[in-house]
Amino acid sequence: MNNDTIFALSSASGKSGVAVIRISGNDLSKLFKRIINNPALAAGSKLPQQFRGRVIPRHAYFINLLDDNKDLIDQCIAIYFNAPYSFTGEDVIEIHSHGSSAVTNKIFEFLRKNGARIAQRGEFSRRAFYNNKMDLTDVDGLIALLDAQTDKQRQSALKSLTGHDSAVYSAWREQMIEISAYAAAILDYDADDLPKNIDKKILIKTKKLLDEIKKSVDGFHVTRTIQNGFNIVLVGKTNVGKSSIFNKLIGSNRAIVSSIAGTTRDVVSAQLDIDGYLINLSDTAGIRQSRNKIEKIGIEKTYTEIENADLIIHVYNEVPKKIIDNEITVINKSDLLKNKTNKHVIYTSVKKDIGFDKLLKVIKEKIHNLLDNGESKLAINERTYELLNKTITELENAIKKYDGNYDIFAEHVRCASDNIGKILGVITTNEIADMTFSRLCLGK
Repeated sequence: MNNDTIFALSSASGKSGVAVIRISGNDLSKLFKRIINNPALAAGSKLPQQFRGRVIPRHAYFINLLDDNKDLIDQCIAIYFNAPYSFTGEDVIEIHSHGSSAVTNKIFEFLRKNGARIAQRGEFSRRAFYNNKMDLTDVDGLIALLDAQTDKQRQSALKSLTGHDSAVYSAWREQMIEISAYAAAILDYDADDLPKNIDKKILIKTKKLLDEIKKSVDGFHVTRTIQNGFNIVLVGKTNVGKSSIFNKLIGSNRAIVSSIAGTTRDVVSAQLDIDGYLINLSDTAGIRQSRNKIEKIGIEKTYTEIENADLIIHVYNEVPKKIIDNEITVINKSDLLKNKTNKHVIYTSVKKDIGFDKLLKVIKEKIHNLLDNGESKLAINERTYELLNKTITELENAIKKYDGNYDIFAEHVRCASDNIGKILGVITTNEIADMTFSRLCLGK
């Protein structure tokens, strides 16, 4: 691992009240003294006599940060976190400055002149990983938390970031190592030297472990939906009012509304937060026979959206002959209808603002029925999902191919434990690490 002193803007770029610049390296006490020990200190930054001349960890120093020419860069707060009690496990300095690009760029210039370099994407977290401050499940949780847009995403990410997932995976791996060790011991030791019925016990334990992992993987679809968003698609024939309903649901005029049939030629999408769940709502081209090449492409995209939908809102102008159970059937422009007695449909009118409270209520019910309590206990992403499936295959092979040969049994269980080790990062490759940390921003 490169031990250069690195820095990056950890707060959002652009104009802000405060910018946070993070610095990490092996021994930053000299650099920190250079930052705070200036001839002219800002008011309130003077310390009692007994503290002068040494750096106090976690003390907020209010300073005038000066460049090499003794010119003022900015008034800042500077904090020193000594190793290993920091995010990276190295010495870390945080400079809290005013949040303009002119100020942060000048501080960057100051840091470069004092031997630091700009950090690569995810380099702070990579150092935390190599210094045993985080494992890869913690990093996955951090990535998910930084990407979280809704409360459900936040809750899911925190489970991983705060060590819940790491504890589960570590417990599984320890059990697998124990099972593999006992299986190998059966070949090398007399039965009298081993626990009674150990052969039956490790087989039972392997089956129980396999069932537990399978249950976690079964919730992957729901977990992925929470992470990536629940897909709701508005479909129907041309000119039934799909775009008007779309605009009503998102609260703005994103889709073009016209009395001309076939106005929508492409998929128009927006994201909503409904009861803490991220919703991807899409308005699609009306389905009809068309010779127009552009409209035909739009209709093809409509069918693609239908295939990827978690929920379909089918819009009509009159009650259809057949109502599909797993769809929400909406009869739009209902202010023009006399008969509105069908209990299996929702009558709406954008013009009269009718039916949208009921439509939103039904949408919420569908979302909660499909997602509540279906999520995996683990914050599984694509990487961990693939490794968990490999783990399941190895454990299944250990059980299915068991014929008294504990050597083969032990090898399959050992391979399963290796896959869990890769999830944690205990067993890793540069490719896995590079892929994971590259998803983080510069300040992480």
